[in-house]
Amino acid sequence: MVSLRSHRHGTIPPNSLPQITAAAAACHRNNGLPLPLPCSRRSSASSSSVAIRAEQVATSTSHCHDRPRRRQVLAIGAAIPCITLVNQDNLLFAAETKKGFQAVLDKKDGYSFLYPFGWQEVVIEGQDKVYKDVIEPLESVSMNLIPTNKQDIRDFGPPEQVAETLIKRVLAQPSQKTKLIGAKEQDVDGKAYYTFEFVAQAPNYTRHSLSTISIGNGKFYTLTTGANERRWEKMKDKLETVVDSFKVFTVYDGGA
Repeated sequence: MVSLRSHRHGTIPPNSLPQITAAAAACHRNNGLPLPLPCSRRSSASSSSVAIRAEQVATSTSHCHDRPRRRQVLAIGAAIPCITLVNQDNLLFAAETKKGFQAVLDKKDGYSFLYPFGWQEVVIEGQDKVYKDVIEPLESVSMNLIPTNKQDIRDFGPPEQVAETLIKRVLAQPSQKTKLIGAKEQDVDGKAYYTFEFVAQAPNYTRHSLSTISIGNGKFYTLTTGANERRWEKMKDKLETVVDSFKVFTVYDGGA
């Protein structure tokens, strides 16, 4: 993993990130995991490419003489979700070949990531998915989704600005002392991601964490993993693999 580098900027207005203040106000203790964000599920109003193509053809009855061309358009539209499924399955296969890790592929919400073998899935209200070590509770990964009308993570500001806001208002509890170690931007397959490293100090422990965030499918994705500071050097490579594996892909109706 490329080392994180910090770049100092001005501060973000408190309301510039979606629902940050509301999420922070609802904070509670959850065994060292990041504070939960309200989950977002795909709107039932969204429509598949097949339906769109079919509707376009149905409303063009006055041009019924062009039937061969219309059949070709429908065939292309019907192929789109199939192509998506193939790509997503290939992604899962590639992820599963990483020794010592297991893969998560969520076709409904459009994301995938790896987590260390042996971590168990737990249910925490407000978080889409959580996996954690049963012996070391601070070693975990969580996936949060919230709706947004933004199209790109860069619309919220530079990496360090966004990281500082999320850490102080969402990823750490108000009583904890936090420090941003570094933040960076990277482009993966044309999509922008922000990745940052930070520590949060509580009275009885310090958690060292990595987060990566991105936007897609009308959602703001936040994946956070970490470990107790005393185990950071031992876990660092595994946790970097987790954040580096995180990918967001476009969801099409009919492709889940």
